[in-house]
Amino acid sequence: MIFFMKTYEEIIDYIAGIPKFTTKHPLSHTKAFLESLGNPQNQFKVIHVAGSNGKGSVCACLANILKKSGKSTGLFTSPHLVDIEERFVIDGEQCTQEEFVQAVEQVQSVVVEMEKEGISHPSYFEYLFAVGMVIFQKRNVEYAVLETGLGGRLDATNVVEHPLLTIITSISLEHTEILGNTIAEIAGEKAGILKEQVPVVYDASNIEAAQVIEERGKQLHCRMFPVYLEKIKILLNTGKKIDFSYESRYDVTEVEIPFGAPYQAQNAAVALMAANYLGETEQISREAIREGMRTVQWKGRMQEVREDIYFDGAHNADGIRCFLQAVNKIATTPSILLFSMVQEKNYVKAIRELLTDGKWEQIFVTRISDARGIPAATLKQVFEQEAQAMNQRIKITEIDQVEKAFAEATKVKKKGQKLFCAGSLYLVGELEKIAGGMKDA
Repeated sequence: MIFFMKTYEEIIDYIAGIPKFTTKHPLSHTKAFLESLGNPQNQFKVIHVAGSNGKGSVCACLANILKKSGKSTGLFTSPHLVDIEERFVIDGEQCTQEEFVQAVEQVQSVVVEMEKEGISHPSYFEYLFAVGMVIFQKRNVEYAVLETGLGGRLDATNVVEHPLLTIITSISLEHTEILGNTIAEIAGEKAGILKEQVPVVYDASNIEAAQVIEERGKQLHCRMFPVYLEKIKILLNTGKKIDFSYESRYDVTEVEIPFGAPYQAQNAAVALMAANYLGETEQISREAIREGMRTVQWKGRMQEVREDIYFDGAHNADGIRCFLQAVNKIATTPSILLFSMVQEKNYVKAIRELLTDGKWEQIFVTRISDARGIPAATLKQVFEQEAQAMNQRIKITEIDQVEKAFAEATKVKKKGQKLFCAGSLYLVGELEKIAGGMKDA
């Protein structure tokens, strides 16, 4: 599909429509696409991050640590919450619309030539990955922190052949229709980013996943840096920040992170291990590591957007469990929940977790505007069935429109009571637009 775009709005509409006329391609397609652009992804020192949960937080921590070390750094993540430019951050600032448009023009010129030759149009993620690499190239960044999209082995970001470091965050059952039905199978897909003799830092909290990663790492002669939960010691948690220490092969390091959710200490420990390794070769000081951790910003992860109102992008059953740990730390009385999810997630299991371990006075269900959004009526039915099976009596309110659901949930919340909004980063993205003028936690 050859299309020439004139305005920023036309570009956004065009990119949003890519899934309608193309599909995911093999890595050979992505490689040919990036080669036509001059392989910009090979011009940076790449830190490549995969995992089921926490990879965005780990990426944000490392990018901020590199920034505090005076390193020019590009951060590529997904999805965006409000503006597409959020995916392309250089030295802590998202790229400008002008930079984005210029990169799209360069990428689109290659796409036009590909289609003339009968080569399929890049997928949505391929296209945006290429745009990001062009933006980083134009800005002459030295380091690029890349978050995989889906999986790892077949992910478009895996065209990077010689990363500086690979990282695998916690693994859980997700996208089973694509990645596999077991933790071992999913871990195998994530471990597909490992490269010959390239060190790997990995969350070792799940034994089954760790074994798969370690086996693959040994085959590729990688230096292995496991991160163990039992070596994390929480020193202080105010609900807004956490001080913790981590005992590694390097030493016992104490750091502060500006998050109150306990799961963020686990993510930060992975980033800390990675930073400690990078300190060996990239001249990163302990002061830069601590300052990078202390000042990192990452929206939608137990983010207090207004007094007693929190947004969290928990998007699978494992993420919901971590979300509930934070809820039970922050809230002392039954809270209000606003929930939605996308179809490919195991929402029945997530709802079961929410009712088993959560304390809710009222639950609002809504539908994300994305085509993959689940109807609010469906979510309400599952909540009611699960609540009945558990002999729980909770008022479940169905409001299809996210804006109306948020307004009503905010209205019924009593003074001092907490409102938690969770289930998908797409939900958080819509809420970010609605709430406006929000502060980071």
